[in-house]
Amino acid sequence: MKAFGNKISDIMMRKNLTREEAKEMFSQVLLNEQPDLQQGAFLVALTMKGPTPEEIAGSWEAIYELDTVKVTPKVSQPLVENCGTGMDTLKTFNISTAAAVVAAANGIYMAKHGARAITSKCGAVDILESVGVDVECDAEIVKKSIERAGIGIFNGMSPKVHPQALYRILSQIRFGTILNIAASLANPALPRYGVRGVYSRELVKPTAQVMREIGYKKAIVVHGLNEDGTKGMDEISTVGETIIAELYESGEITSYTIAPEDVGIQRTNEYALLPSPDRKEEALSFLRILSGKDRGPKFEIVCLNAAPILYMMGQAKDIKEGFNIAKETIETGQAVIKLREWVKEQNFDPEFGEKKLNSLLERINVRL
Repeated sequence: MKAFGNKISDIMMRKNLTREEAKEMFSQVLLNEQPDLQQGAFLVALTMKGPTPEEIAGSWEAIYELDTVKVTPKVSQPLVENCGTGMDTLKTFNISTAAAVVAAANGIYMAKHGARAITSKCGAVDILESVGVDVECDAEIVKKSIERAGIGIFNGMSPKVHPQALYRILSQIRFGTILNIAASLANPALPRYGVRGVYSRELVKPTAQVMREIGYKKAIVVHGLNEDGTKGMDEISTVGETIIAELYESGEITSYTIAPEDVGIQRTNEYALLPSPDRKEEALSFLRILSGKDRGPKFEIVCLNAAPILYMMGQAKDIKEGFNIAKETIETGQAVIKLREWVKEQNFDPEFGEKKLNSLLERINVRL
C-alpha cells in the first residue's frame, strides 16, 4: 500500500509511469488489492496529470488481460469499432452510435464497446436499451449479433463483459478518468480498425499512438471544436474545425484538420446538437435521424461521423464522399432496417425488443 501511495505522489508531481508500471498499478486496482481511497486517488491523479500513450497502453493491457471476456466473431471482413471518450465540453447527443448503424448498413462489421452515461446525459448503452437492444446480455449474444446483423455492442459496465472489476469501478464514479480511453479500448472482440473521438486536442495524436501500440492496423482519432475553438467534442464537428490524426497500415501517423465547408456542410449552432433531458424523447430523436425524418443539423453530424468509417474501410475515397454515402444510406431506409436487424439479433428476448422498437417507430410514423 505504501509503494502504491508513493507512486501516486510521483504522479501528482507530474512524473510519468512506464507502460509496465501503469499495468501493475491498474492490475492492483482491478484486483481490488488497494483501498478504495487509494484507487480513487490514483485515477484522479493520473487524469489530472494527463495520461501518456505508455500509461494508457499499460492500463488497457491490464483491463484486457485481467478483466475482459474475449470473443472472436466469425466474419468475412475486418471488425471495426467507433466510440467517443466522453469528458468533452460540448455535450452533444449520442452521435457515434447512430453513425455505427449507418456504417453497418453499408456492410461494415461494427463491434462497439460502450457504456452508460458517466459524463454525458445519454450513453451508447442507454440509447440502445431505449430502442430495444438487449444491453445486459452476455458476450456470446453480442458475438452472434455481429455475425448475423453486422453490428453489436458490448456493455462496458456489465459484469458479463468485464467480470473482475471494471463494472464495479464504472458504476461508482461519475467523472471522467483515464478509463474513458483505456477501458473503451478493451473491446472483447479486439477489432483492429477504429474511429475514436477524444475529449482534448492534446490527446488526438497520443491516442493514435496508443492504438498503434496495442495493435490497430488503421485508426482515425478526432477532436471537434466549436466555432471559436474554445470548446470541444469527441466527434467530428459541424460547428467548427476538427483536429484529426490518422494511422495508416504502414504505421505512419499523419495529422490534419477539416472544416464543415470541406464536405459541403453549412456550419451549425452548437446548441442544435444538445441532447434532450428526457431519455424517451432522446430515443425518438435517434430514430428520427436514422429513419430520415430529421434531416437537420443532427442528421448532418451523424452522416459526417459515419463518413470516416466508410473512408477508412475503403468504401469512400475521402470523408466528403463518405458523408454523401451516409446520407443516401439513411434516405433510402437502409439504416433503420439495419437497426431492426440489430434489435432482433442482440436480444435474449427478440420479440420483446422488436415490440419496443416498433412502438417507438409508430410514434414517429415509420412503418417497415
